[in-house]
This record gives sequence, structure tokens and C-alpha cells, in this order.
Amino acid sequence: MATAQNRMLWLGVILAVIVSDQLTKWLILSNPAFNAVPCLDVMVACGKIELSSVFDLTMLWNRGISFGTLQSDGIMRWVLVLATTGIAAGFTYWLFRAERWLTALSLALVIGGAIGNLIDRIRFGAVVDFLDFSGPWFGAHIANWPIGFPWVFNIADAGITVGAVLLFLDQFLMSRNETGEATGV
Repeated sequence: MATAQNRMLWLGVILAVIVSDQLTKWLILSNPAFNAVPCLDVMVACGKIELSSVFDLTMLWNRGISFGTLQSDGIMRWVLVLATTGIAAGFTYWLFRAERWLTALSLALVIGGAIGNLIDRIRFGAVVDFLDFSGPWFGAHIANWPIGFPWVFNIADAGITVGAVLLFLDQFLMSRNETGEATGV
């Protein structure tokens, strides 16, 4: 079980993900080169700053969930808000009962990422994505990609992805280890 001191640490991780996510999104939204707010209208092009052959800053509005799947507007926007809120609440309950530090860290990263993207979805109806790792293989096609691009994401997405991978490894590896210890294997 999480102690009060541990809870503060995990709440700090959640807050760090949210603040870093929202700060980087604010920098993108406030930079005229990205044409971010006007390009909420799908008929208006968003901007891009080319940095290297591997990494660029490309403004995209993601109206769906991970990697642009399940694009939604109208009432489905609010369904996603409710679903994300429910998942974050459930993971927070689990976090405060986590016994292993890796479980707690994983959950904190996922919760922070979920809340970071939830803020965007409530404010704009879409999530700000801008970290573009599409590189030379995919870059030419990104402007025509109908649902966002899988290699363009944000800090919240990174928190969710890293947290989910760590959670899977923690649950899979630790459950195998605990089973092996219990059976003497």
C-alpha cells in the first residue's frame, strides 16, 4: 500500500507530466509559425518547423484517441472526455493501493498523460500533437494523412505510452516472478 509520502511522490510525477505537457503545448499554440488555433478548422493548414531529417515540430489536432484512431466530434468528444476521466479515476484508485514502485510509477505516468490530453479535449475538442518523428520515410505524406499521423504526438502521449509499457512489463514480469517464488520455481 502507498504511504502518504509515496502518494505525494506519485502525485508529483502526475503533476510533472501535466505541467510539462501543457507548457510545451502552450509554446506551440502561442508560436505563429504553427498557425495552431486557426487550423482547428480542418480547411486551414497547420504549420511545421523542420529541424532535422528525423525530428520536426509539426502542429496537428488529434480529434481521436491514440495515434489518431476513433476520430470524434460533437457528442463523441464528450464520450471520450467521460471515458478518459473514468480511466484516470480508476487508475488513481489503483495507484493509491499499488504495492510496487514500478506499478505506481507506471500508473502515475498514464494518469498524468491522460489528464494532459483531457485538458486539451475539453478546451479545444481536440488534442495538440507536435513532436514529429515521421522522418524522411513519411514526412511527404503527413499533410494528406486523414486522421493525424502515428509518429506525431505530445508529452502526454509519451507519458501514456511509457507508462503503459512499464505497467505491462511490471504486471507480466512481477506476476511471473511472484508465481515462481510461490511455487518454488
